[in-house]
Amino acid sequence: MHKHYDINLADGRSLALGRNPVVMGILNVTPDSFSDGGAFNLLDVAVAHAQQMIADGADIIDIGGESTRPGAAPVSTQEELDRVIPVIEALIAAGVTTPLSIDSYKPLVADQAIQSGATIINDVHGLLRAPQMAQVAALHNAPVIAMHWDNDRDQAKPILSEIERYFTRTIAVAESAGVSREKLILDPGFGFGKSLGDNYATLNATRMLTDFGFPLLIGTSRKSMIGRLLNNTTEDRLAGTIATNVLAYANGAHIFRVHDVRANRDALRVAAATLYGPPEEIR
Repeated sequence: MHKHYDINLADGRSLALGRNPVVMGILNVTPDSFSDGGAFNLLDVAVAHAQQMIADGADIIDIGGESTRPGAAPVSTQEELDRVIPVIEALIAAGVTTPLSIDSYKPLVADQAIQSGATIINDVHGLLRAPQMAQVAALHNAPVIAMHWDNDRDQAKPILSEIERYFTRTIAVAESAGVSREKLILDPGFGFGKSLGDNYATLNATRMLTDFGFPLLIGTSRKSMIGRLLNNTTEDRLAGTIATNVLAYANGAHIFRVHDVRANRDALRVAAATLYGPPEEIR
């Protein structure tokens, strides 16, 4: 059911992706993110929240210093560095060994984050806004999560064909910079440049997306595709988030980027036991 991949991280460790769902905890150190803006932008609070997510079962912590919500004000490179680097350094100093990813599309931020201890680059522009990102990844031998975000796509064409066209460009940029295909993880970009229908068509096509031949990350947590459907607020979207993740997992997805780690972890473990049987040690 699930294709297996071993992703080599920037620090030489390996991340196994396959039948065991991997939960990525979201750490937004921003004042204006759509769901938790301002909640974790103080250093000690951010570190404590990351540690709690790890205790709750997060396999990766994704650290972001700039909101990508619609209408968010741009953040300078220096301001983003001032937000994320102290958090990365503090987590490393605290002995955190859980892989850290840097959620940024700025090459200098990615470079400094990797040097500070992050081991994964998460680029919401799929290496296409700043191709130098691919050079940074190659320099540090870091894997890249490449997200689909194309506001200029042909709206008359099926969303899946447009996602495939976009990722073809991403792969070409990566390979030309020396980033191998084995270093890429694809994110279809739920909520980014997509209508409500596009989002659910993309979710329904999870199996086809895995056929591209890359690990797949799902990022639906608390998003408006859930809120618009259920007419609820960000705080009330946990059940909808779990539903999207379990559906995507059952169709071959690997990594699940979430705000609510424990609940999503538990749901995904139940889904995994259903597909593959419970772990040997508790049978």
